[in-house]
Amino acid sequence: MSHDYLGIEESLEKDDYAIVISKDGSLKGLFVPAGDEELEVPESVCYFLKKYWGIDANDPTTYPTLH
Repeated sequence: MSHDYLGIEESLEKDDYAIVISKDGSLKGLFVPAGDEELEVPESVCYFLKKYWGIDANDPTTYPTLH
């Protein structure tokens, strides 16, 4: 069975969030929809980030440096 490769731009809608995880399970990045930088991150995304990496997406003091 073969599959066509879809890049991140082809996979996301304009209002989607995306989390990038490395092969060892560490958090590499969080894509936020354009224009949402000042809005609160949705509760489900906050829960996921806090549970697995201890990051509160609505509290900049908990942000690590991500690439």
